[in-house]
Amino acid sequence: MSKTWFITGASRGFGRNWTEAALQRGDKVAATARDIDTLKDLADSYGDAILPIALDVTDHAAATAAVGQAHAHFGGLDVVVNNAGYGHFGFLEEVTEAEARAQLETNVFGALWVTQAAIPLMREQGSGHIVQISSIGGVAAFPGLGLYHASKWALEGFSEALSYEVAPFGVKVTLIEPGGYATDWSGSSSVRSEPNPAYQATRDAMDARRQGNQSPGPEATTAAVLAVVDAENPPLRLLLSGGAYDIAHGVYQQRVQTWSEWEATSRSAQS
Repeated sequence: MSKTWFITGASRGFGRNWTEAALQRGDKVAATARDIDTLKDLADSYGDAILPIALDVTDHAAATAAVGQAHAHFGGLDVVVNNAGYGHFGFLEEVTEAEARAQLETNVFGALWVTQAAIPLMREQGSGHIVQISSIGGVAAFPGLGLYHASKWALEGFSEALSYEVAPFGVKVTLIEPGGYATDWSGSSSVRSEPNPAYQATRDAMDARRQGNQSPGPEATTAAVLAVVDAENPPLRLLLSGGAYDIAHGVYQQRVQTWSEWEATSRSAQS
């Protein structure tokens, strides 16, 4: 059976790719973007199957209205994908208050506003799937991306809690955790803090490690994402790419090892 989607950040990258994939298989999509002119070609090709909506997800009232508009237009929502977001590059000492707040406003609060708008609609219909686009950066942390990690770890935390809260109503939640893909995440859509020379050596080492890495395009994720939204029992978390899988496993092995090494100290802190 066809599904009805609501996808934020549909103008490029993952959002654009998943919007096209859903439309190509006969689904309906409410596709949001700051500039809906970027969706004109899809509207021309797919007609009534797509509903372009201009949306800045940091606008709470607008996010609520957009979800309501999509629900009313299509008569329901099966899949809500919180994809809108951007990468912030900056060592913690470099990040300004305005930059920190802007990162959280989009990556955390933007997803929260859309999620809150979708919950009562899905609860009422007794079904639905909320898909949160996190990152391997929601599992592991690297220098120079502290505020981005803060945003994704926050998304991971509230979404896991949400999964328990809405399960009794037949609503599913999945956190998608992609590794590196050839999107605009680190390009023109990203924000970079004013660099502090004290961190230049670390910055140069990171740039050197990234050079020569060939990342797949967002279309490489299509089959996996469609499999998740079509699953009767989708996972709470799904890593995308072998690299992300390996990083996550390494991180958790290291955490378990550290917890085990300090187990006696942990257990001593009790009455």
